[in-house]
Amino acid sequence: MFETLQPAPADKILALIGLYRNDPRPGKVDLGVGVYKDIDGRTPVMRAVREAEKRLLASQDTKTYLGLAGDTGFNAAMIKLAFGDKADHSRIRAAQAPGGSGALRLVAELLQRTRAGATVWLSDPTWPNHPPVMRAAGLKVRDYPYFDAASGAVRFDEMLAALRTANSGDVVLLHGCCHNPTGANLDAAQWAKVADVLLERGLLPFVDIAYQGFGEGLDADAAGLRLLAGKVPEMVVASSCSKNFAVYRDRVGAAMIMAKDGAQADVAMSQMLAAARALYSMPPDHGAAAVRIVLEDSGLRKDWETELEEMRLRMLRLRVAFADALRRQSNSDRFDFVASHRGMFSRLGLTEAQVERLRTEHAVYMVGDSRINVAGLPEDGMDDLAKAIVSVLD
Repeated sequence: MFETLQPAPADKILALIGLYRNDPRPGKVDLGVGVYKDIDGRTPVMRAVREAEKRLLASQDTKTYLGLAGDTGFNAAMIKLAFGDKADHSRIRAAQAPGGSGALRLVAELLQRTRAGATVWLSDPTWPNHPPVMRAAGLKVRDYPYFDAASGAVRFDEMLAALRTANSGDVVLLHGCCHNPTGANLDAAQWAKVADVLLERGLLPFVDIAYQGFGEGLDADAAGLRLLAGKVPEMVVASSCSKNFAVYRDRVGAAMIMAKDGAQADVAMSQMLAAARALYSMPPDHGAAAVRIVLEDSGLRKDWETELEEMRLRMLRLRVAFADALRRQSNSDRFDFVASHRGMFSRLGLTEAQVERLRTEHAVYMVGDSRINVAGLPEDGMDDLAKAIVSVLD
């Protein structure tokens, strides 16, 4: 049986990690892998999470199953974190999932059960895992225009025009904040116009909010999602704690449903949990329990918010310093957009050949589409990095 298989295509980001690790050159720069890094290049355990884990270790007296929905306290806290206090929580349900990817797949399975003929519209570009996750659930996907590489701006008019061609019942996946891979985000007025098109065309919003707190702040980063929740009758959400709680390997996420009323929310939740049973049965507990402890304890939550804000502000400083260095070295405003974008990523608009030259000639590693991890920028080497980038420009 296995002799008929062909090797799966290599994951480009994982391959990049291997190349970087094996590169002996001093001063090499890793802008590829999407994890937050501090000034020393480490991805530390956050203070509040470490304390929560200590409390969990001291108090936990069983490892028995929690149920298909996972930690219900975690789910309630995640609904509040995403939707805020003003939303009608009586028609919102959440299930703990194995990371943001697990939450995406769980929602996709629900969509397959409820909207089997629908198309899921994805931004062009989008996170590379979005299309395979949707297709794995049997859903069709199409792109809507989103990013203009030349200007670094959102192609908003083209985006709306494309969505106006979608069929009633189709699904529109929107990045809640900190667009991956571009860092270019919708403003409040654009979110409102998107909501109008969704209502006009009968489209279901599917918000992926994987970086809440990394852009403008916890509440500001959820403003688009909350605006939609106040206008549309139904929506689905996939949330991740990987970045803002730095619990990457613990796989902590939440799949959420907002229905027209509580009764419909209960039915949808039952179908989503049935899908979870077939996919992985029960979600992992440890990371979600630690997140719950942080969100429920006022002292730990304050410390978490403080550290998260330090991370956010550091990335903003790095963006400004990098844009300034690129302006100095290129004597142009070509890369000024980097300073105005938000989140962990920006896309520089380089060709794959230029990215390859950066790796081979300068030991600078980034994904082939020129997406960079802003947190990996060298604070004391901005001009050297900018010189390297300018040197490969046509």
